[in-house]
Amino acid sequence: MYGSDHDDPDPYEQPSREYVELVGGALDGQLVDVTHWTPAERATGAMLITNNGAYEAGGRAEYEARPDSPGRWDWVGDTP
Repeated sequence: MYGSDHDDPDPYEQPSREYVELVGGALDGQLVDVTHWTPAERATGAMLITNNGAYEAGGRAEYEARPDSPGRWDWVGDTP
């Protein structure tokens, strides 16, 4: 992910890369590099490891693709 980690050496979008923006939840506003993901993988969304969610270290935040806005994924909830 890119965009908000304080120690990210290059926290901004890179040319020729494709990203989705996470909306809501612990990872709100962060970007996920999906450059090499297939269309089916992008449509599925992702379960992303985060230390900031309801289950703290090692928990996951679930995001799903917006059907009408493929560049944004909405938070669904947290899981251990």
